[in-house]
Amino acid sequence: MHSDSLAYALQGAARAAAAVRAGTALPQALTRVFQQMQPAASSRGAIQDLAYRAMRQRGRAEALLSLLTERPPQPALLQSLLECALALLLAAPEEAPYDAHTVVNQAVFAASGEPEIARAKGMVNAVLRRFLREQAALLAKLADRPEARWNYPGWWIDAAKSAYPRDWEALLAAGNAPPPLSLRVNARRGDVDAYLRLLAEHGMGARAIGPFAVRLDQPVPVTKIPGFADGLVSVQDAAAQLAAPLLDLSDGMRVLDACAAPGGKTGHMLELAQLDLLAIDSDRQRLARIGENLDRLGLQAQLRQGDAASNDWWDGQPFDRILADVPCTASGIVRRHPDIKWLRRSSDTARLAGLSERILDNLWTMLRPGGKLLFVTCSIWPRESRQQAEAFAKRQGAIALDAPGQLLPTVQADRDHDGLFYALFQKPGL
Repeated sequence: MHSDSLAYALQGAARAAAAVRAGTALPQALTRVFQQMQPAASSRGAIQDLAYRAMRQRGRAEALLSLLTERPPQPALLQSLLECALALLLAAPEEAPYDAHTVVNQAVFAASGEPEIARAKGMVNAVLRRFLREQAALLAKLADRPEARWNYPGWWIDAAKSAYPRDWEALLAAGNAPPPLSLRVNARRGDVDAYLRLLAEHGMGARAIGPFAVRLDQPVPVTKIPGFADGLVSVQDAAAQLAAPLLDLSDGMRVLDACAAPGGKTGHMLELAQLDLLAIDSDRQRLARIGENLDRLGLQAQLRQGDAASNDWWDGQPFDRILADVPCTASGIVRRHPDIKWLRRSSDTARLAGLSERILDNLWTMLRPGGKLLFVTCSIWPRESRQQAEAFAKRQGAIALDAPGQLLPTVQADRDHDGLFYALFQKPGL
């Protein structure tokens, strides 16, 4: 099978999607697939694109398969291959990268090349061709199935309705939209206006969407972003770029970035002030990524492996500022990570909120009187965000300062960002 063919890309995407069905996050699943298949760079991009399309259309594809087959196709690789093909067939005509019959033929070819499902190639052909024949009628039958209409699990839809009764539809729609490529301009190296001029010189359209934020009109690989390799810009969502300025940083401050990987906010803080900054993360590999990002930016920080819910890594010296970007369901960033909605369970919200509570209480003991702690979470669920902040302030007697609060995912020309929550607290004393 030729590595540039659609069949090859479908094989890789189906393997990744099957791994997600077994509980693996999509980025890790793709890494494993790339290690197995050793595809060329162009094929890697095609596999990744198909896998992400399948995650965004999984609810609809699953519902269609329930109409097209008597029982869920087995093994998981077969179901995932059909879902990847259906994701392509469900694309709007102006967005479809392949014609329908090519998709069907290549899906059959992909099945025949996988020993585990080769005998099911006839079924793949029959199911996909039936979908093409009966497409209008089949899609009409999905109108009363929320999971198919919105491409989210039922519990997620119900939670969105409960938390945001007026905005839940826009919220779900924003989470299904392909994400933009947003950049943060390094304040030590330039400003947004100068960088927009540089992009224009390279024939790249973009607009400012924040004090340091630029959104490219068309996403490109980082290798093609002017100045990226030299540390002129970093990839970072516009909402995430609010963290560092909120901390009111000054030169010489002792700062802790807890749960810091991959280091986007770490770099931004160091771009804004000369700091004595310690970045911790419990994962050694993710900690190494912080170092790589800082090296590219020409910045320095202390990096230490540590659990933010513990204090065995702390030297006992209090911090002036603490950034607590705590673990959460990541429900506010599903447009970037559409596998999240299929991996999470409704019980995860309470479990992760409990962990975040322990982290916040632990970090509070490390903050000097008069110091500030910024609580950040990329969740849209009130139990992890607003309710967590309110309970923390009451429990610790923390002084709540002005902060954006809950930002919902937004897809607008001048406001295009993920869903994050911000609460800023000051410790009484001095």
